[in-house]
Amino acid sequence: MNQIKLFIELTRLGRPVGFMLLFWPCLWGLTIVYDFNSDLLNYFFYCALFLSGSVLMRSAGCIVNDIADKNFDRKVERTKNRPIASGKVSVKLASVYALFLCGVAFLVLINFNNFTILMALISMPLAFTYPLMKRITYWPQLFLGITFNYGLILAWISISNEISVVPIIFYLGAIFWTLGYDTIYGFQDIKDDEIIGVKSTSIKFKNDPKKFLYISYSLFILSLFLIGKLMQFKIFYFLFMIIPILHLLVFQVKKLNIGLSNDCLTKFKSNNLLGLIIFINIIVGKLI
Repeated sequence: MNQIKLFIELTRLGRPVGFMLLFWPCLWGLTIVYDFNSDLLNYFFYCALFLSGSVLMRSAGCIVNDIADKNFDRKVERTKNRPIASGKVSVKLASVYALFLCGVAFLVLINFNNFTILMALISMPLAFTYPLMKRITYWPQLFLGITFNYGLILAWISISNEISVVPIIFYLGAIFWTLGYDTIYGFQDIKDDEIIGVKSTSIKFKNDPKKFLYISYSLFILSLFLIGKLMQFKIFYFLFMIIPILHLLVFQVKKLNIGLSNDCLTKFKSNNLLGLIIFINIIVGKLI
């Protein structure tokens, strides 16, 4: 029972916001491209595949991150009690867990068309770059965004079997979304990170963070408008855009207090709700 508890802690399965932030772009891409006049069961089947893949890859990614960061984590108040950093789980056992999760994820992947499988395999090196990037650049959040939102591309080609400008624009916009919310998340550890030498956009823009956040989120919002235009969504999509705009620019940025860790965490977690809001708005744009 204790090992199960440690596994859940290691993979962050008890904190679903992590894998949901991986899943929402997949669901957005799938919903935009899917023809809802066809078999709906097939749509839900793909939803289940992408949700499973998100949970598995997010869990494996957390383990890889903790292995790479074990020495850093021991020096950070928020992370010092993580299973690997605290010595409760060995690196060897954690590596076995990660390989197992990747193996199960591959079984999920082979249910897709060949183009999707190829594109997913090509992206695999990206999935494990984040822990390394924070050592050499102040832009690790950029690499996280490239990785976390790649499912949007995969979801599109899983249905269309081809790439187009629509998912590319949406993907690029979503990268800026991740740049924003992970910068907010990073403010929780900024003091410890500066001491131990970990780099992040939180540190790079600490003197004027809201300007950077406004720019990042505004570019994401612009991509949402462009997608609506390219997909010829109904007027209601554009009217309802006021909700994510207010959420991002007012609630997350204007009301953000970077000096309060709890506030940063609350703003970060709220992106799970934002993912749902954007999903609903896509449904509205396509069907109403």
